[in-house]
Amino acid sequence: MLRITEIKLPLDHPEDALTNAILKKLQISPEELVSHVIFKRSYDARKKTNIYLVYIVDVELVNEQKIGDRFQKDPHVMPTPDMGYHMVAKAPQNMTSRPVVIGMGPSGMFAGLMLAQMGFCPIILERGKAVRDRTADTFNFWKKRAEFNPESNAQFGEGGAGTFSDGKLYSQVKDPQHYGRKVLTEFVNAGASPEIFYINKPHIGTFKLVGIVQNIRAKILALGGEIRFQSRVEDIDIADAQVRGLTLASGEYIATDHIVLAVGHSARDTFQMLYDRGVYIEAKPFSIGFRIEHPQLLIDQARFGEYAGNKLLGAADYKLVHHCQNGRSVYSFCMCPGGLVVAATSEVGRVVTNGMSQYSRNERNANSGIVVGITPDDYAGHPLAGIDLQRRLESRAFELGGSTYAAPAQLVGDFLADRPSSNLGKVTPSYAPNVHLCNLSESLPDYAIAAIREAIPAFNKQIHGFAMDDAMLTGVETRTSSPIRIKRDQNYQSLNIKGLFPTGEGAGYAGGILSAGIDGIKVAEAVALSMNA
Repeated sequence: MLRITEIKLPLDHPEDALTNAILKKLQISPEELVSHVIFKRSYDARKKTNIYLVYIVDVELVNEQKIGDRFQKDPHVMPTPDMGYHMVAKAPQNMTSRPVVIGMGPSGMFAGLMLAQMGFCPIILERGKAVRDRTADTFNFWKKRAEFNPESNAQFGEGGAGTFSDGKLYSQVKDPQHYGRKVLTEFVNAGASPEIFYINKPHIGTFKLVGIVQNIRAKILALGGEIRFQSRVEDIDIADAQVRGLTLASGEYIATDHIVLAVGHSARDTFQMLYDRGVYIEAKPFSIGFRIEHPQLLIDQARFGEYAGNKLLGAADYKLVHHCQNGRSVYSFCMCPGGLVVAATSEVGRVVTNGMSQYSRNERNANSGIVVGITPDDYAGHPLAGIDLQRRLESRAFELGGSTYAAPAQLVGDFLADRPSSNLGKVTPSYAPNVHLCNLSESLPDYAIAAIREAIPAFNKQIHGFAMDDAMLTGVETRTSSPIRIKRDQNYQSLNIKGLFPTGEGAGYAGGILSAGIDGIKVAEAVALSMNA
């Protein structure tokens, strides 16, 4: 097949326009075109008065070689690459122990799935509950029907933190081997819409993710894998710089010489245990800030003008960055069109926010993290000092919210004027359980407050209305990424512990569902090759 890029068509083009554009580009007759498949569809909205769609298509032709030769020097026509997945190994017949995967978030789930597909019958340990039970616990906490459960929440449980997010499936990681296609393929096989293959910024949404995660679990089990929920790892047995096994909180010991560590960015007790056991860990940059909410209609009109509401465009998103006078950078993070701000803590007595959308993205507000980049220089100390900072900020947010898991919140106009808010405006905050109006300047370090105060008016120049007085800020956003990196070598193993394979967001090697899934596949391959060595 041949791949054609940069086919531009009007937003409201007729059904046959794409076929006609292919025929025109290749200068062929309709009889020479056997079929075509959309590989990618995006839009260009840089001019709100002239928004158009941009297609990449794969075409099958009668005289493919001949036509391809004519376009050898055309950068927009090329052979379609092989994006199929090819197993790197199979489980050896003399396998003496099974690999263990700790964590059932995207990275652990795909590591476990790949190991199962290669015949290694992995044991997957998840400290939280199965996804439906976990969803019930989380929603009941949000709706104030149940107490907070530190082992079953928006961070811990089957599906990982990504289950309560927008379900975004796009990433900026380089992927020359097309691992991302394997991730998308498994999601579609598990029930996701095939549109995630080709729309520019695919997403699934929380409710659909629940069913998809269950179906992937069923596939792992059918392939001989074993999944244990409510099985927190208490300790890892290391002897002579080699993994020997692990101990669960129940006291059970599991012998293994290959452990995939996919614990997510909030497994702070596990990070402490690894540090105490001598696993090499270093501090890394992350970001802190707030969630900001605007009416979704405001964002749609700012981005799409008269095309706001178009079904092909959907709810508008944005991506913003501002470099401040104090040397800090402020940027939008995990933007959720038509979504909700949600409680994402994993520890008692702390408040953390995140964003979430359903597949429909039809809630009244748009929300995004507005966060400030920080580095280990800001929290100098031991490698886990970033976790200490996160905890201090989250505890302070709990206090400012009234110590009831309500989140501290403030209107943007009041925040910019440095005065506490006393009444809500036109934007109704979506955070559950509740918000408590206050002055958010008390919730973050001074340098972060100053940077955000400078950035919001700057963002208003790009999105008119971004600095509207009634927009809502909710604090705090602290789990943008892991504050540590568990460094690994070229074989994906810990730098100093053989048989320990750190992966995903918690280890500092991913940032979202897709990149975590990709990393999980790479680590599964490394484990398979190691067990065949």
